[in-house]
Order: sequence, then structure tokens, then C-alpha cells
Amino acid sequence: MAARKRLSFATCNLFNTNEPGLPMYRNTIGWTEEQYLKKVEWLGRTIATVDADVWGFQELWHRKSLANVFKKAKLSSQYTLLAPTSHKGGKIICAGAVRKEMLVGEPEWIVNFPDKFLLFDSGDDPQTPEISVSLKSFSRPVLHFRIKSHDDSNEISVFVTHLKSKMPAQVDSEDWFKSDKPFYSRHREGVGAALSTIRRTAEASALRMLLTEAMKGNDNPVVVLGDLNDDKRSNTLNIITGQPNYLLGGLTQGGSDVDLYSTGTLQEYRSERDVYYTHVHQNSRESLDHILVSQEFYDNSRKRIWAFVGSEIMNDHLNREDHKESGTTDHGIVKATFEFRPARM
Repeated sequence: MAARKRLSFATCNLFNTNEPGLPMYRNTIGWTEEQYLKKVEWLGRTIATVDADVWGFQELWHRKSLANVFKKAKLSSQYTLLAPTSHKGGKIICAGAVRKEMLVGEPEWIVNFPDKFLLFDSGDDPQTPEISVSLKSFSRPVLHFRIKSHDDSNEISVFVTHLKSKMPAQVDSEDWFKSDKPFYSRHREGVGAALSTIRRTAEASALRMLLTEAMKGNDNPVVVLGDLNDDKRSNTLNIITGQPNYLLGGLTQGGSDVDLYSTGTLQEYRSERDVYYTHVHQNSRESLDHILVSQEFYDNSRKRIWAFVGSEIMNDHLNREDHKESGTTDHGIVKATFEFRPARM
């Protein structure tokens, strides 16, 4: 393998990319041919412009749609697409794309939480009641694959994920809701939001378990790409990252075996202010899309292999809400670039 001096990752929510006319959720009509062609055109042009080595995608309904995007970008010969050949519009998955010489082995989609996953507590004190969460699987399967970026470095494990959104769960059809509809109708939004938060938190905890098993006690680099549907200072992100300590001075003095570092935070230390947002909802600008990296990508780590060059956010298209008409996504695209620079021990 030719020595690669730079390595870049990007994450992109595809905004329900599916073949035209196929149903999605409660939308039985799907995309029109015109809307579909605009999506393919915009995504192809944007992917070619961003020019990342490794891509993580969310909200892909059909493999053919992703293939058409890369064909439009004139990149089909350069990338291996990571989406099952059987994926033909029935549900959404996380997907990926990797420069062809880099992929190692076969990708896997992780549906179920780890076998020993538990969320149960009998209470820290007599006043704290018992709590138990019975979730056993991800709403959106986690894509896991491995890449080899450099002859002199370990394989890199990449996880592409899409956690439950903050949109309140739809509870109208539940038996308990219908049993006293006048009462529960008044509390639909609060209960639905609580259920979404519990689901997203459980998924974050299960993902954390997968990541810890991949990182603990070894020097294997790990990257997480995804729409995590929460801000980098949220409890969700704190669970996933382990809240590492970012050293502001002194190269190769820090690092943590199982923590993950946000490239958004790494970029803040290169800038005068935080202007990072990837989604707009009711005029609120949020950072929902993230690239998280293990200590092998952290400048101040004793175990550094790749040094952080910078992060870019493509989000100008979020200034308008005409995503269906223009073919744009409703999320910003995040890219992070690193250069091969192992720490000197």
C-alpha cells in the first residue's frame, strides 16, 4: 500500500435518500422523479467537493440511490460502497464509502445491543426507586468496518451510527394512551419526548459498550461518524465519549485508552470561537453530526499516530428550508482531516 500522508473522514445525513416513488415512513408517495434527480445531483456534486477518503452516511433507503450519487460524482471507480446489495427501499440504514485500496475485510451492520448489555439499578439510596430499561436493539443498525490507511499503522475501526432523534415518540396508537385519551392527549409531547430521550440514551450506552470493547487495552484506532441527534455537551455525547480531558499544552502528554475526542472541540482550539452547527430546527442552530476519534488521533496523546489538521463544516444550504425542492440535505456535512505523524516516545 502506498504511504498515505493524509487521511480524511466525513459524515453526511442523506435526508431519506430513496428511489423515486417508494414509500418512506407514513409518506406513501415518496420522492418524485424530479426531486430524486435534484438530490442525486446535489449530493454527487457535494461529495466530490468534500473529497473525503472515508464516508459515513445516515438515512439511506436504497443502495441503488447511493450508487447513482457516486456515479453522478464520477467517483464510482474510486470508492467501495458499503451498503447491502439487498437494501432496496424497505428501511433506512447507515452506509459508507471508502477509497477502494483502504477497505479491510467485510462490513457488518450491528442490530442488537451487546449480549450482556443491562440498564438496571435498584436505587442508590432508600429514596431512589428501581429503574429498568428493556431495550435490546438499535433503531438504526450501526455500521462497522475496518480500513488500512498506512503500512506502518494499525487497522482503523470505523463505526457509523444514527441515534434516535429528539422528535417525541408517537404514542397515539398505544393502548394505554387510548384508555384515557382526554388525559394523555394533554401530556403527549412530554411523554413522547421522554421516551425518545430514554431510547437515545440507551442506544448511546450500548454504543459505548461496543466502543470500549474495541479500544480497551490495545492501540487500535477508532473513529465514530454519525448523526447522534445531540450536542457535544449533552449527556448522550458524554456517555459515548467518556468526557476526556483535553490538554491545552504539552504534546504527547495525555490520551485515554477508551475515551473519544470530538473533532469539533479540536477545531475550537484552533479558532477564536465556536461556530459549529449542522442542523437548524425552529431557528435553533444545533450540532448533531459528529466525528469522534480515539487517542491515536489526538495531538496531545502519548499514543498519537495521526495529528489533527482541521475540520470543515459544509452547512450553507441550511440557511434555506427548501430541501425537497433543491435536493439538499437537512443536515450539515462534517469533514475532519489528519496527517500521519506518530508521537515521538
